[in-house]
Amino acid sequence: HWYHEILNYTDTLKPLLYSGNPKDRDRLRPKIPNYDVVIMSYDIVRNDIDDLASIHWNYCILDEGHVIKNGKTKITKAVKSVKANHRLILSGTPIQNNVLELWSLFDFLMPGFLGTEKQFNERFGKPILASRDSKSSSKEQEAGALALEALHKQVLPFLLRRLKEDVLSDLPPKIIQDYYCELSDLQKQLYEQFAKSQAKSKVEIELETEIAEDEGEKKKTHTHIFQALQYLRKLCNHPLLVVNNKHPQYRTVMDRLKSTKTSLHDLENAPKLLALKQLLHDCGIGTSQDSEDSLGAGAVSQHRALIFCQLKTMLDIIEKDLLETYMPSVTYLRLDGSVDANKRHGIVQQFNKDPSIDVLLLTTHIVIFVEHDWNPMKDLQAMDRAHRIGQKKTVNVYRLITKGTLEEKIMGLQKFKLNIANSIVNQQNSGLQSMDTDQILDLFNVTSDSSKGAQRKSAMITGDGSGFGKGKKISPKNLVDGLENLWEALM
Repeated sequence: HWYHEILNYTDTLKPLLYSGNPKDRDRLRPKIPNYDVVIMSYDIVRNDIDDLASIHWNYCILDEGHVIKNGKTKITKAVKSVKANHRLILSGTPIQNNVLELWSLFDFLMPGFLGTEKQFNERFGKPILASRDSKSSSKEQEAGALALEALHKQVLPFLLRRLKEDVLSDLPPKIIQDYYCELSDLQKQLYEQFAKSQAKSKVEIELETEIAEDEGEKKKTHTHIFQALQYLRKLCNHPLLVVNNKHPQYRTVMDRLKSTKTSLHDLENAPKLLALKQLLHDCGIGTSQDSEDSLGAGAVSQHRALIFCQLKTMLDIIEKDLLETYMPSVTYLRLDGSVDANKRHGIVQQFNKDPSIDVLLLTTHIVIFVEHDWNPMKDLQAMDRAHRIGQKKTVNVYRLITKGTLEEKIMGLQKFKLNIANSIVNQQNSGLQSMDTDQILDLFNVTSDSSKGAQRKSAMITGDGSGFGKGKKISPKNLVDGLENLWEALM
């Protein structure tokens, strides 16, 4: 992206895209001094740091710089070892979980400016977090407020924050709507069976005994919890993601499908696909009228959509079981992690320049989330792929959420984590709550509701982080701060 933007906007800079396999990079490395700008991924910096560390750069700019929020990762350590006269971080989400992330960013920008990690935690981290505990004393709250004020005074001279609405007065609005889907009978059966299973019982036992365990055992406990949550997350999307010949209910499921003369690929077993089909139709994509019009070469749909998934396997299902089977008139392109970095820009450009393609990404005004991330910042960044400079139409964001399940509760956690970031960056007085045993166990349950069928509901992106139970606390800092990382490790 940056390579093509530099070529597009300036004639005075000569960029080099430092990418490819190790042999390709060995060939490119001696040419680095001949270029003005060298662009590379974080993974390549990590892999080639022994060679890159010997180069003294004039400027080191990190795009999406929050990647180095965790000071213990190999990528962060590699990036911080790059020698440069000047350093700059670009990020729309500098803080995603806790105040310590800010220390890691400044440790790259100006090493030592905020002291060591231990010193920073003692001076700022602990008092700020303690003041947000629901049981904190007035003295702790005052200490936290003073620490937050001191931190702001120290770092604000080095922060330049610009919101889109402040600098892009002509940017059209972004409307976010939640589209709720009921579980299919098959999904509900599997969800409820899991809630009664030994796996659920094991999680309950581990949560009850966690306080007495050491840190190593606690990490194992959290891993078991998120493995269980990952199962439910996949089940909410599509039964195909969890039902295989190793599943304990495999034979029962197959017998049921046989008796009803249906298959796992049928849309009736996957309400999200039905909802996605309806949404696309509502947007004028893949309708019967659209199919007739598509008979003419080069037909152009009035609307175009961007569909996001967390799992590649879910993209496979959407592609084969929905688009190819039920919506053959829809033209689409696909971009996932398996696409070579050098080819991604070409796919994006093809979509942007060819209005006859209905679905993929960028410069589109309909965004559909089939899955959701623990980290709200990632979903917001995805929305902003469409809501950006150059957009002329209102951007409509639809989030498909399976009602009464883990997913609906994930959206509550997204609001909770947005609150953490806002409290640090904006110095608002929103409280930092902690998850307790009852809340975690509640993630595994289906919440009953009398309403049926898919429905839409306007949704606010911000929240106050309230609604958390008052059961026994279980390593709240480790659990909440590690929520995103543990989840990603299990993907």
